Amino acid sequence: MNNKLGKMLLIAVAFIIAFTTVSPPTSQAAAAPTLSYGSQSVDVPDLQFRLKVLGYFKTDVTTYYGKMTQDAVERFQADYGLTADGVAGSKTWSLLKRVSVNQAELDLLARIIYSESRGEPYKGQVAVGAVVMNRVQSSSFPNTVKEVIMQPGAFTAVDDGQFNLKPDATAYKAALDAAAGWDPTGNALYYFNPSTATSDWIWSRKQTVQIGRHIFAL
Repeated sequence: MNNKLGKMLLIAVAFIIAFTTVSPPTSQAAAAPTLSYGSQSVDVPDLQFRLKVLGYFKTDVTTYYGKMTQDAVERFQADYGLTADGVAGSKTWSLLKRVSVNQAELDLLARIIYSESRGEPYKGQVAVGAVVMNRVQSSSFPNTVKEVIMQPGAFTAVDDGQFNLKPDATAYKAALDAAAGWDPTGNALYYFNPSTATSDWIWSRKQTVQIGRHIFAL
């Protein structure tokens, strides 16, 4: 993890702990409206939270779309190949939702990391979160964090109830790292424990790396 990512992580963790004033929406069912300078709505904190996780938005989350929000949107758009007009329209929202998380999704990501990989080295915990994010961005899987995690049979911890365990601070840090783009897996979409895996199919997947007790694969 480079210094820039490390600094971003420390800021984001502090933000998550202190984040009590405005809670972003928990649902992605409805399309977010176009937001621009001067907008004030319940969708603004969702936008700001996602940009903050990615390191673009550096101040407190509010319901107002001001100059700092506009600048953050412009930098995100420029970095991801969109027209840098500072307006959060459908294309910006669509991409932002595929490469970031809101508060509710961060909670889900931390829970799956904790339930699937607590006791693994920190890099291995980030790797589990990265697999979830890689699936969100893959056309072969659902396109939201919740749908990826809840896909039937996708994660053992969901099936056996461990997903309901309360994640610790390390799991949240790993979730932030994964959501911010750290992927130690080499774009893996799967992982398994070689000591317990009996599926011929999972063993047939192209392996990218082993971290702790998990092998990651494409």
